[in-house]
Amino acid sequence: MVTTSEQLRASLDAIAVLEPGFAAALARVGYPLPRVREPGYETLLRTIVGQQVSVAAAAAVWRKLELELGEGCAPDKLLARDYDALRACGLSRQKQGYARSLADLVMSGKIDLHALPQDDEEAITLLMRIKGIGRWSAEIYLLFAEGRPDVWPAGDLAVQIEVGRILGLPERPSERETRALAERWRPHRGAAAIMAWHHYNTEVL
Repeated sequence: MVTTSEQLRASLDAIAVLEPGFAAALARVGYPLPRVREPGYETLLRTIVGQQVSVAAAAAVWRKLELELGEGCAPDKLLARDYDALRACGLSRQKQGYARSLADLVMSGKIDLHALPQDDEEAITLLMRIKGIGRWSAEIYLLFAEGRPDVWPAGDLAVQIEVGRILGLPERPSERETRALAERWRPHRGAAAIMAWHHYNTEVL
């Protein structure tokens, strides 16, 4: 798990033994804080609401949705509202389709977000049945909401950039190369991703 500072530090220390570049990065920017989100429907709905808009815009839409649907925007309440009601909250037709897909899969029991498969790839595949949830969103959910220690979002641009910088590569590695480079970091790749984002967001003097 990567849900506590102690767990995150232990995983990064294990990688640093294997990878001098990570040891140097830890010396430069220090250890990141864990990123933790609440597992379940609400976190995934917030992910859908926040796609391709600013944090402020997503927060404004969420406030309107909760005023319309109640706290947490329960799936049955969402499914009961028509297009115009949700559009008035700022939810586009496309995002309404995504939100209804999530709500329907949860309500029907086809996806139990509190009992996802233990195998990461199986869990990713299941989450991707939700319209609007691609591989990256599924990986981020498993990493932050469930604290899975070996989830590796190799398609994330910031992760690619920082893996290249941390390892001293001449150019940004591709998704395939980023995935291959991290094989030796198993089972700590989730911590490596969190470190990559931390390195990306820290100004080094």
